[in-house]
Amino acid sequence: MAQGTVQVTHTGTSRWRRRTGEYASLAAALEAAGDGDVLTVAPGTYRENLVVQRAVTLRGPEGSPGSVRIAPVDGVALTVRSSATVQDLHVEGQDSAAPALLVEEGAPEITDVRVVTRSAAGIEVRGGARPTVRRCTVDNAGGVGIAVLDGGGGVFEECEVVAAGQAGVAVRGGAHPRLERCRVHHASGSGLSVTGEHSGLEAVGCEVYEVKGSGVQITGRASAHLTDCDVHRTTADGVTLDTDAVLTLADCRIHDIPENAIDLRSRSVLTLTRSTVRRFGRNGLSVWDPGTRVDANQCEIHDSTGDYPAVWVSDGATAVLEACRVHDVPDALFVLDRGSRVDVVDSDLSQVRNTAVSVSDGATAQLDDCRIREAATGAWFRDHGSGGTLANCTVDATQTGVIVTKGADPTIERCTVTSPAEAGFYVSAGGRGSFHGCRVSGSGGYGFHVIDGCRTTLKKCRTERCARGGYEFAEDGPLVEECTSDESGGVRPGSTAAAEPVVQTATQTVGLLSAVPDQRTVTAPHEATEPSRTSKAVLGELDALVGLESVKREVRALTDMIEVGRRRQEAGLKAASVRRHLVFTGSPGTGKTTVARLYGEILASLGVLDKGHLVEVSRVDLVGEHIGSTAIRTQEAFQRAHGGVLFIDEAYALSPEDSGRDFGREAIDTLVKLMEDQRDAVVVIVAGYTAEMERFLSVNPGVASRFSRTITFSDYLPEELLRIVEQQADEHEYRLAAGTPEALLKYFTAIPKGPAFGNGRTARQTFESMVERHAGRVAQVDEPDKDALTLLYPEDLPELP
Repeated sequence: MAQGTVQVTHTGTSRWRRRTGEYASLAAALEAAGDGDVLTVAPGTYRENLVVQRAVTLRGPEGSPGSVRIAPVDGVALTVRSSATVQDLHVEGQDSAAPALLVEEGAPEITDVRVVTRSAAGIEVRGGARPTVRRCTVDNAGGVGIAVLDGGGGVFEECEVVAAGQAGVAVRGGAHPRLERCRVHHASGSGLSVTGEHSGLEAVGCEVYEVKGSGVQITGRASAHLTDCDVHRTTADGVTLDTDAVLTLADCRIHDIPENAIDLRSRSVLTLTRSTVRRFGRNGLSVWDPGTRVDANQCEIHDSTGDYPAVWVSDGATAVLEACRVHDVPDALFVLDRGSRVDVVDSDLSQVRNTAVSVSDGATAQLDDCRIREAATGAWFRDHGSGGTLANCTVDATQTGVIVTKGADPTIERCTVTSPAEAGFYVSAGGRGSFHGCRVSGSGGYGFHVIDGCRTTLKKCRTERCARGGYEFAEDGPLVEECTSDESGGVRPGSTAAAEPVVQTATQTVGLLSAVPDQRTVTAPHEATEPSRTSKAVLGELDALVGLESVKREVRALTDMIEVGRRRQEAGLKAASVRRHLVFTGSPGTGKTTVARLYGEILASLGVLDKGHLVEVSRVDLVGEHIGSTAIRTQEAFQRAHGGVLFIDEAYALSPEDSGRDFGREAIDTLVKLMEDQRDAVVVIVAGYTAEMERFLSVNPGVASRFSRTITFSDYLPEELLRIVEQQADEHEYRLAAGTPEALLKYFTAIPKGPAFGNGRTARQTFESMVERHAGRVAQVDEPDKDALTLLYPEDLPELP
């Protein structure tokens, strides 16, 4: 029942009409009102489903915002089908299948309306409606904040979506609204979502933040134009484009994004002008698939918080950067896959921890008038079919200026490399390349360093003040014409460096020292501790691990051999020699590190090792950046592991397939010698993927002979992953409700088993996600009982990746 009264002021001039009237319900007042009438609603709560079909003004009393509540039990609270004026109302809805405020026709003006609801949408505009919505707020924990559908449009000025159970603003079905100075935040879906052919959105001066999804999502042939907007603090990508989407960003700021700042796929097109992208966890720009294209002009991408390239272009996509700056990132620009292409003009790439420009798998890069500085590697053309052109570029203060390997064939024209710590230009492993009019000065190594007989072409190049020499060539090396150095008269025209070398250089060569992307960070060694458990107790912990039956048999057999050998020695008998070094092969998350730790404890309890502690290292801990430093690092790691186990994870990275003169081989040679010299002091376990470890063992004839056996860690079965979750639940005092084990089995059977699959880690992450979802569910219960606090249900399972 309505509370209060409604006063209507009529505008009609007919003498027989009353000038004012009071009505007991809003519906009655609306029925009596004519076009132009003003309905002033008295404070109160009105449980009516209102429909405004005439061009009236419907408003609350002045000076009492929020005092008029339109709050029916179900259905649409307020429907507008005319060019009416609605202001100063508080609208509530409770129908999950209907919007709270629906605009179906006309061009109404809706001002200072607050929508607090749990409806399908807070405000919905559809059909031919073109409202002007000013200073309205939407709080809709049940659905979409603002939905514009089926050809709808209109302007939203200074509006705010303060919460949404789904997207903050959703546009589809050919709708095309405009947002001006609006804010969208705390949405459980995308901040702005535009979907479908002919659907579009214009946004000016808007802000999207604190959303549990992408900040802006444009898909299915939709388009959008954002000007002077901020997108930040999302849980997924900042901006996502998919399936022929078109987006223009001008003077926008995308920042504080844990995933990709901007991700494009499936023939989407992005135009980016005078915009900044900063503090992103994965790629700043991620561009995929044939026909997908980015055009960036006067933009800045910087301050990555992750370990990924700032710009990633792959699978046949195209990116064009003009007058842009990319800086303070792990890698600046990665382009890979045949058909992929980047064009970079008049741009700066600086303060790059690894590689500024990486071109691989047949991709192409064209850089004109660009400046690269303070990077480990300026540009790296990695493999066969990869190429492009660097023209009129400068590369300053890098480890290595330009690297060409494995059949890559770029054209480098009129480029200058200054002050590289190692080589200016480095070509190895069958790389080719043409260098015309290039210059190297102030190199800490060679100017041009071409090894492995690479058929590189050098013409009219010049070197100055290179510490090791201007040119270093292998036999049957490059074709050289009109090249000079401040050390000599240069190389005679038409000659090859191998046939008649003129430039005198040091005989020792410099390897490829630049950092390789995606290396792991240094892992601190575990503290060395005295063993406090017997071998029986440690084997008991091993047996308690889920799965790994073949691994347990192998370790127990090895332990038995060592134990019996010790007893034979005590009895004065000969003991069989047992090599204790092991190879662990298998996928990530299968327990290799855990078993290595237990193995060390077992050996210590048997008196084979003094301490039994575990020191875990990888390539980055063993391989140095200069000649001689690798041996020192490897010896230091070996010393830390003295009396225990040295566990080398991803050991195959010490012998990369395109290594050339990579220092990883020096680490392997040093390890082989140390394993022989200190064979009773340290046990070495090398681990990694099966195929890669087979290649690793074949690199050095002394490597395979140092390891007694290979133990393979198989992927966990769905039943074993379920047992891990059950163990985690028991440990943390949770229980699996009826039906949850079956749901977990189905989940683990369906989950993709690609490179990102983490085995035991995936099981633990699944349990953690279930606990998080459980907490979100139980937090809404006022006084939960013990079952509510401990039971995990199938609906607590996360979505499949």
